[in-house]
Amino acid sequence: MKLNKILKRKGYISIKLNKTITNHYEVKAKINGKKGSFILDTGASNSCIDFNNANYFNLDVLASSTLASGAGATDMFTKKSLKNKLSIKKWHFFNFDLVLFDLTHVNLALTKHNAKEIHGIIGADILQKGKAIIDYKNSKLYLKKLVFMY
Repeated sequence: MKLNKILKRKGYISIKLNKTITNHYEVKAKINGKKGSFILDTGASNSCIDFNNANYFNLDVLASSTLASGAGATDMFTKKSLKNKLSIKKWHFFNFDLVLFDLTHVNLALTKHNAKEIHGIIGADILQKGKAIIDYKNSKLYLKKLVFMY
């Protein structure tokens, strides 16, 4: 039986990943109803948005004392945004927290290689929440539907 069918039976949603010219996997997602382009980064502990995109995604931005590091930069000033809605295809996560920081260095590296800029990064926090399975052969991400109790 094919992986897609097995995972569908177990409540997973199949999400197409686009492989960029830089060999990153890009995923389309919505935050608070606004479409964006994100790099899938299994090594990023948190999902992030560039400071410049805070208004676009209707984020309530709060101060943060946390310094971020990654993608060749360290001790980066951050902010945070709490209780957002993330949608990736038909997978939805409410009450989603985001880290905001300057992703200029990431976007410069991408555009230097003729790749498109991104709005942010989907990190391990989402991959763990969705019990993610990545099918590299077929460029697909599988996330398990979340069950909400009201």
